Amino acid sequence: WPAGGAAADVAAQAAARLRRWQAVQRLMDSAAVQASLVGNSPAWRALVRNVVEVAAFTQSSVLITGETGTGKEQIAQLIHRLGTGTAAGAAGEMVVVDCTTLSPELAGSEFFGHERGAFTGAAAARDGAFALADGGILFLDEVGELPLPMQAQLLRVIQEQQYKRVGSNTWQPTRFRLVCATNRDLEAGVADGSFRADLYYRIAGWRCRPPPLRERQSDILPLAQHFIRLLAPGDVCCELDPALKEFLLTRDYPGNVRDLRQTVARIWHRHCGPGPITIGDVPPDERPRGAAVWPDSCFASAIRHAVDLGVGLGRITQAAGDMAIQLVLEQENDNNQRAASRLGVTDRALQLRRKAWSTAG
Repeated sequence: WPAGGAAADVAAQAAARLRRWQAVQRLMDSAAVQASLVGNSPAWRALVRNVVEVAAFTQSSVLITGETGTGKEQIAQLIHRLGTGTAAGAAGEMVVVDCTTLSPELAGSEFFGHERGAFTGAAAARDGAFALADGGILFLDEVGELPLPMQAQLLRVIQEQQYKRVGSNTWQPTRFRLVCATNRDLEAGVADGSFRADLYYRIAGWRCRPPPLRERQSDILPLAQHFIRLLAPGDVCCELDPALKEFLLTRDYPGNVRDLRQTVARIWHRHCGPGPITIGDVPPDERPRGAAVWPDSCFASAIRHAVDLGVGLGRITQAAGDMAIQLVLEQENDNNQRAASRLGVTDRALQLRRKAWSTAG
């Protein structure tokens, strides 16, 4: 253990680290973090904790990489909510620029703004992203799409913290925190010359990679429930039945969380009436194909329960058929023809089965 002043420095540093850890933990437990970034998998919690610390306690530029649909813009929004804005401590707006939509002709005006008459169609002066983000955050989505000339201009503004509007000779100051996102490999872009190395090191003060959904499968059901709560009116609470949970857990999500959200929305809009959301609410083109999906563990559990109760094979077969018919008729609003089509029987056969119920009743 160090002696004298060195020991005091070590103790002070340890105390400071403990205070930082406690502050980050309080933010992790806050409503702002819990409500905006859903998920409790180890990979996701580790990422969020790092984001919280960088957002709240540094002014570093941030580069968010990873596959499409993994939540890069949501992370940028969290950085904005938790950050302290500029070094002066003023948290301003978050200005979003989608670099995939910038045309070469108008990219300069989009970033720098322009004076009246600076070019054909410039009927009035206009602020650009550098002015609007002053005191806040400039979020460049898909920054890897920026053409090289625009990369050079962006680098100069970052370095000098000033810019000129298109058509103006007056320098304007601007101070913002830069957050960028991309699904490209920018390091490969630096190597092949399509992305400037000096700009890369400026924007990548801190890097993070939101994991794809396949690396955080334990978050699929919490995310699905979260999206349903957003879609459900008022205080309506809809549970997912076991078969639907298994479907969501075993489905592939090439578009990651965005893909899951769209899938849940399609299922929700087909659901009607009380009761849980079921596998029958899955749109036909989304329904599982092949024998690998069914019979599943839920079906086996139901049969096991019936056998344990001493129910014979005949009654199990009859009850399974009757239950399938009742559920499909309910989902199809008692439309016999559509129900028969889904069950793979003729309209006449289903009518006779229902008539037998009436006679038995």
